[in-house]
Amino acid sequence: MRLKILIFVLLLSFFSYGFEPIKPIPLSVPYNKEKAELGKLLFHDPILSRDKTVSCASCHDLYTKWGTDHRNVSIGVEGKKGNVNAPSVYNSYFNFRLFWNGRAKNLKEQAKGPLHNPVEMDMDKKTIEKRLKKIPVYKQLFKRIYGDIRYEYVLDAIAEFEKALITPNSKFDKYLRCKEEGNKDCKKILTKKELEGYITFKKIGCISCHNGINVGGNSFQKLGVIFPYRWKPYYPDRYQITHKEEDKNVYRVPSLRNIECTYPYFHDGSVKTLREALKKMSYHNLGFELSDEEIDKIEAFLKTLTGKLPEIIRKDYENTKK
Repeated sequence: MRLKILIFVLLLSFFSYGFEPIKPIPLSVPYNKEKAELGKLLFHDPILSRDKTVSCASCHDLYTKWGTDHRNVSIGVEGKKGNVNAPSVYNSYFNFRLFWNGRAKNLKEQAKGPLHNPVEMDMDKKTIEKRLKKIPVYKQLFKRIYGDIRYEYVLDAIAEFEKALITPNSKFDKYLRCKEEGNKDCKKILTKKELEGYITFKKIGCISCHNGINVGGNSFQKLGVIFPYRWKPYYPDRYQITHKEEDKNVYRVPSLRNIECTYPYFHDGSVKTLREALKKMSYHNLGFELSDEEIDKIEAFLKTLTGKLPEIIRKDYENTKK
């Protein structure tokens, strides 16, 4: 059934060049700045891990690795290795589910995962509250914003910070906004190669899964629709949630936002380059090999999806560069 749907969408994509299936990231989203600033402190504080060596930022470096850690799999407390590649936390607010298998419905649910995972931060509610209550700055901030330090407020603050982590104004976003405004010279924003890459991206069917604001992140799809991709029982796919055979190697489609900066690729982090990722995806999910020229064009288009750093961390980043 899933294959029939994919084939239908692929055929539909050939006739949809006038329709824009990708939407620009909003220039801003509403969020509580006080909560978000507190969340930023918590996000970068290793005190939230059992041995005080790992923070959220350990796996999601916001300043030099575009919300990832550039490792195949992440490393947690006591140097323990996980079994999955850490997706970028940037623009996660726009994903319809969180984690590769979509087990979290929102940012608060997502924040719980790493905090309690025994190979990530390995913490419990009481220890989190106890530690934070010993730190004057946290006592002051939580009292002013929430009235007290509670585990639920910790999750709320981290989620509010992550909500602010959007990367708007990519080159492609500027192109899309130009078209929305009805301007005639929008093609000048992209190079000939970049524009042809976008057309190819749509023509061959990539757009059937990678669409919307996040150019992905809004559906579950199987990796290996045409030619099977290796499966291992510990992969965090939908099978772990549903235990249905057809859900093996089914994942939340990853966002392609800032994709040139968020290597390595795939859930297992096995693909080092964007070029290699394009070859593998076209083989396993489309059933054919792309030419070098097609890969060059699509890669050029994908690089136009790199946006600007979020406002909430931009000043911090600029200060580190001085």
